[in-house]
Amino acid sequence: MNIQITSRKFRAKESLKDQVKSELKSLEKIYDDILDANVILSYTHPKDSIKTVEIQLQIPGKVLTASETSDDFRKSLSAAVGKLERQLIKHKTKRMAKVKQ
Repeated sequence: MNIQITSRKFRAKESLKDQVKSELKSLEKIYDDILDANVILSYTHPKDSIKTVEIQLQIPGKVLTASETSDDFRKSLSAAVGKLERQLIKHKTKRMAKVKQ
Protein backbone atom coordinates (compact mmCIF):
# COMPACT_ATOMS: atom_id res chain seq x y z
CA MET A 1 0.00 0.00 0.00
CA ASN A 2 1.28 3.43 -0.95
CA ILE A 3 0.62 6.06 1.70
CA GLN A 4 0.69 9.76 0.84
CA ILE A 5 0.38 12.24 3.71
CA THR A 6 -0.43 15.90 3.05
CA SER A 7 -0.48 18.49 5.83
CA ARG A 8 -2.20 21.78 5.17
CA LYS A 9 -1.34 25.02 6.98
CA PHE A 10 1.29 23.33 9.18
CA ARG A 11 4.22 20.92 9.07
CA ALA A 12 3.40 17.47 10.44
CA LYS A 13 5.86 15.95 12.90
CA GLU A 14 7.40 12.55 12.22
CA SER A 15 5.59 11.07 15.23
CA LEU A 16 2.23 12.03 13.71
CA LYS A 17 3.23 10.61 10.33
CA ASP A 18 4.32 7.36 12.00
CA GLN A 19 0.97 7.21 13.82
CA VAL A 20 -0.87 7.62 10.50
CA LYS A 21 1.17 4.87 8.87
CA SER A 22 0.67 2.41 11.73
CA GLU A 23 -3.10 3.06 11.84
CA LEU A 24 -3.39 2.50 8.09
CA LYS A 25 -1.26 -0.64 8.24
CA SER A 26 -3.81 -2.05 10.70
CA LEU A 27 -6.43 -1.81 7.93
CA GLU A 28 -4.45 -4.35 5.88
CA LYS A 29 -5.38 -6.98 8.47
CA ILE A 30 -9.02 -6.53 7.49
CA TYR A 31 -8.58 -6.10 3.73
CA ASP A 32 -5.25 -6.86 2.08
CA ASP A 33 -6.03 -5.48 -1.42
CA ILE A 34 -5.64 -1.79 -0.49
CA LEU A 35 -3.77 -0.06 -3.31
CA ASP A 36 -3.26 3.54 -2.14
CA ALA A 37 -4.06 5.72 0.83
CA ASN A 38 -4.21 9.52 0.67
CA VAL A 39 -4.30 11.28 4.03
CA ILE A 40 -4.94 15.00 4.41
CA LEU A 41 -4.26 16.61 7.78
CA SER A 42 -5.53 20.16 8.17
CA TYR A 43 -6.54 22.87 10.59
CA THR A 44 -10.14 23.84 9.93
CA HIS A 45 -10.07 26.83 12.29
CA PRO A 46 -6.55 27.60 13.58
CA LYS A 47 -7.86 29.95 16.28
CA ASP A 48 -10.22 27.29 17.67
CA SER A 49 -7.67 24.50 17.17
CA ILE A 50 -10.08 22.28 15.23
CA LYS A 51 -8.18 19.56 13.38
CA THR A 52 -9.48 17.48 10.47
CA VAL A 53 -8.27 14.17 9.05
CA GLU A 54 -9.48 13.05 5.62
CA ILE A 55 -8.55 9.60 4.32
CA GLN A 56 -9.15 8.17 0.85
CA LEU A 57 -8.47 4.47 0.34
CA GLN A 58 -8.24 3.07 -3.15
CA ILE A 59 -9.20 -0.57 -3.49
CA PRO A 60 -9.80 -2.41 -6.75
CA GLY A 61 -12.92 -0.92 -8.33
CA LYS A 62 -13.76 1.51 -5.52
CA VAL A 63 -12.56 4.50 -3.48
CA LEU A 64 -13.51 4.64 0.20
CA THR A 65 -13.42 7.94 2.07
CA ALA A 66 -13.68 9.01 5.69
CA SER A 67 -13.35 12.39 7.35
CA GLU A 68 -13.31 13.27 11.02
CA THR A 69 -12.89 16.48 13.02
CA SER A 70 -11.85 16.95 16.65
CA ASP A 71 -9.47 18.95 18.83
CA ASP A 72 -6.61 16.44 18.38
CA PHE A 73 -5.20 14.79 15.25
CA ARG A 74 -4.85 11.42 16.96
CA LYS A 75 -8.54 11.37 17.95
CA SER A 76 -9.57 12.37 14.43
CA LEU A 77 -7.29 9.75 12.93
CA SER A 78 -8.63 6.94 15.12
CA ALA A 79 -12.23 7.87 14.35
CA ALA A 80 -11.62 8.08 10.59
CA VAL A 81 -9.81 4.72 10.59
CA GLY A 82 -12.75 3.24 12.52
CA LYS A 83 -15.12 4.45 9.82
CA LEU A 84 -12.91 2.92 7.14
CA GLU A 85 -12.77 -0.39 9.02
CA ARG A 86 -16.57 -0.59 8.93
CA GLN A 87 -16.62 0.29 5.22
CA LEU A 88 -13.98 -2.34 4.42
CA ILE A 89 -15.81 -5.04 6.38
CA LYS A 90 -19.07 -4.17 4.62
CA HIS A 91 -17.38 -4.23 1.20
CA LYS A 92 -15.67 -7.52 1.96
CA THR A 93 -18.89 -9.22 3.10
CA LYS A 94 -20.73 -8.00 -0.01
CA ARG A 95 -17.93 -9.34 -2.19
CA MET A 96 -17.97 -12.68 -0.40
CA ALA A 97 -21.76 -12.92 -0.81
CA LYS A 98 -21.42 -12.40 -4.57
CA VAL A 99 -18.76 -15.11 -4.80
CA LYS A 100 -20.99 -17.61 -3.00
CA GLN A 101 -23.89 -17.08 -5.42
